[in-house]
Amino acid sequence: MLCWLTFTSFSQFLRVYKRIIQFVFFANYFVGLLAVALSVETVCQLGLPLNAIYYYLFLFFATVLYYTWAYTVPANIASSPNPRTEWYRRHHSFIKKSQLVIAIVCALLGIWQVKAALPGLADLPFYYWLLLFSIPVAGILYYGLLPPSFLSINLRNTGWLKPFVIGYVWAGCVSLLPVVVHMTENGLLINKTGLLIWLFVKNWMFCTVNAIMFDIKDYADDANRELKTFAVRFGLNKTISFVLIPLLLIGFVAFIIFAAYNNFGYLPVLINLVPFICLLMVAYSLHQPREILYYLIIIDGLLLIKALCGILSTIVSK
Repeated sequence: MLCWLTFTSFSQFLRVYKRIIQFVFFANYFVGLLAVALSVETVCQLGLPLNAIYYYLFLFFATVLYYTWAYTVPANIASSPNPRTEWYRRHHSFIKKSQLVIAIVCALLGIWQVKAALPGLADLPFYYWLLLFSIPVAGILYYGLLPPSFLSINLRNTGWLKPFVIGYVWAGCVSLLPVVVHMTENGLLINKTGLLIWLFVKNWMFCTVNAIMFDIKDYADDANRELKTFAVRFGLNKTISFVLIPLLLIGFVAFIIFAAYNNFGYLPVLINLVPFICLLMVAYSLHQPREILYYLIIIDGLLLIKALCGILSTIVSK
């Protein structure tokens, strides 16, 4: 009897645990955490103070809002074999209400953020404005979030281009925005444009490779849709050899240049090398199909490893 109760309790624990995992990853709260962690990495590696808490809250909720909006499905669709789509179908009411709450929170935090940044916006260099404008535009066009009657462009259907767009938006949000917030709110004159460029390139390449790994996951679906992603065009092995590795090398060379400017020692460089090695190891493990949660936890988890290693390397370098 005791064994049966123990088994039942353990089974209930596993069910609750699975629901929590699905909630955190399917509802994109983990992705929001990644955006904050990578932003903290940026200011640490540039030797800047942390941004205000309301900025990180805005970034977190805006990321959750964006990704959840993109994956939301109608309540009346048929049951789906895709676990994430099915989760959104079953939790349609919750998603609808939570999105409304998050949108209101984002609006309030955004107003607060703009009000705090107003004194320094006029002094922001023109090229920063161009970059700031390009980031949300790319993000909106990626999922085709504009009404088709206004502009019917969905960069997600461009195959080879889409991972670079994802990487660009992520690199812009986590590399550029924290610096701009410091410049506008605190009036800091940050003469680190060269450093910022190399940090941006490193993050762009890493996030692009991360996105290509999700394309490897979607190989069968993309092939059926005739969407010419790198994985569909070249296959897994050639994608790793001729796409992932060169892009990772570009990202790592960008970091080496950044580290040289910042006078990083050997240990910080080695610590920053860890995420690149982990990414390659995970890429080679994609030969075998996995459940979607594996990709969300492991592949997206590489971004968290990258952020933690970047933060740790700056602590060690001091």
